[in-house]
Amino acid sequence: MNLTIGHLYPDLLNLYGDRGNIQCMMKRCQWRGIGAETIIFEIDDEIDFSKLDIVLLGGGSDREQMLVCDRLKSIRKDFKEYVENNGVVIAVCGGFQLLGNYYATADGVIEGLGIVDLETDRGTDYRLIDNIVLKSDLFSMPVVGFENHGGRTNIKNNKPFGKVIYGSGNDGKSGYEGVIYKNVIGTYLHGPLLPKNPQVCDYLIQKALERKYGQTIELAPLDDKEEKEANDYIYNRFKGKVSKPQNQEQLV
Repeated sequence: MNLTIGHLYPDLLNLYGDRGNIQCMMKRCQWRGIGAETIIFEIDDEIDFSKLDIVLLGGGSDREQMLVCDRLKSIRKDFKEYVENNGVVIAVCGGFQLLGNYYATADGVIEGLGIVDLETDRGTDYRLIDNIVLKSDLFSMPVVGFENHGGRTNIKNNKPFGKVIYGSGNDGKSGYEGVIYKNVIGTYLHGPLLPKNPQVCDYLIQKALERKYGQTIELAPLDDKEEKEANDYIYNRFKGKVSKPQNQEQLV
């Protein structure tokens, strides 16, 4: 078995250590004897989604997202077909916002891909910056990470990635974080996300293998003792606490 991972525009969208997510997926495949390769796509490259099993769309500044926006319009049809055909996607922060209909910034509205029916407006007060802990129905372990975003995302009737135990989440008030749509995970969690959450990484790998090979896949277990201990430490540190953004930086 083998998988091909497509990393979209890391020259512009790599603000939050997304290469760490790539390295995690590659290693967890290789440790199981699953062949894995990553194809990096820069802004002018053509993308053949039929050759990809997992797509990573990372985060960038508002300026960089503006630059990517025009290019995304040219791949929108193919990207949407990939998603509707159960293609696996992990979209982090800015990538999460770009999956939706639009992202309103101080400099104007960025048109999104329209792949998932969600919308992101600019916060009127401060950025949401803090550690974050979620409980997701998909995993037995809590999902932990760090959030830093000025946008407030409304996922409408879509399923959230998880319920916020500690942190702000999509908008600081709904109590939910991220989105699940088919085999897409969109989330504000970074740091990077996957090394901190091996179950999330394995979920993406498993879904990609099952789609590619048309059969139920059971991944061989790995020794995640240290990862689980770290995850448990974060969970116990923040559970039961009320989140207060560490840096209430005013939005200008």
